Amino acid sequence: MPLIARGEVLGALDLKRTRNPLPFGRDDLLLARELAARAAVQIDNARWYQNARSTALTLQRSLLPSHPAVTGGLEVASRYQPAGATTEVGGDWFDVIPLEDGKTALVVGDVMGSGIDAAATMGRLRTATTTLASLDLDPAVLLEHLDKITSGLDHSIATCVYAVHDPRLGRFRIANAGHLPPARVRPGHPPELLDLPTGAPLGVGGVAFSSTDVDFAPGDQLVLYTDGLVETRKHSLDERLDALLALLDDPARPLEELCDVLLRALHHPDNHDDVALLVARGRIL
Repeated sequence: MPLIARGEVLGALDLKRTRNPLPFGRDDLLLARELAARAAVQIDNARWYQNARSTALTLQRSLLPSHPAVTGGLEVASRYQPAGATTEVGGDWFDVIPLEDGKTALVVGDVMGSGIDAAATMGRLRTATTTLASLDLDPAVLLEHLDKITSGLDHSIATCVYAVHDPRLGRFRIANAGHLPPARVRPGHPPELLDLPTGAPLGVGGVAFSSTDVDFAPGDQLVLYTDGLVETRKHSLDERLDALLALLDDPARPLEELCDVLLRALHHPDNHDDVALLVARGRIL
């Protein structure tokens, strides 16, 4: 029986008898036609979903940056892990933006939703962020501009953390738009989640953002991530954040190794969300 879906022949269903010598009858033919029709639809759907995932994933990866391992006063490492589900490749992104006077901007964000639309929106926000960063704006002011831009992108909503490192002052200046708090690791101190004003997600509109100064000495680490790294349906968010901090127990661990450890320990294969992870360590200049 031919396997036909949407007018296209995908293959053939070949049925044989090994013990019964009688030829197939009319009832057998009707059953074979039904099996072939249903199998063709399922095969075609699987191909369509795979194509959609491949398209969204290719778009997503093409929009994510390739950055040097060392920039300004920071050593940086990053990872992007797509979602396990077919259509849920989406809008998680990160960026490392060199600025004037040796400063560096770090960005991690998450566009709500999934698929090609979320990936395209992510690309537009990333481009806007890079452009605004070149103006050396205060992080809170930059998020205000991004909020206005997001409001005009077909009712899109996104969360974002924008942090500017100044090696001369030994600090990060950070603003948050509804995103999970970054973690800071300092030698001789327990890892901690930064206590930042949460702010509203980008696209809500009419909500002010604020910037916070965070001390950051050479050897310190800052870990930025999206919710796909820590959120699961089986555990509370507090439990997962505690698990994240427990894995940050070695400030001297190489950053590439740290990224692999965090993904391997925290990201489940059946997680229905993608993950963006960005880790930075202060350099001794």
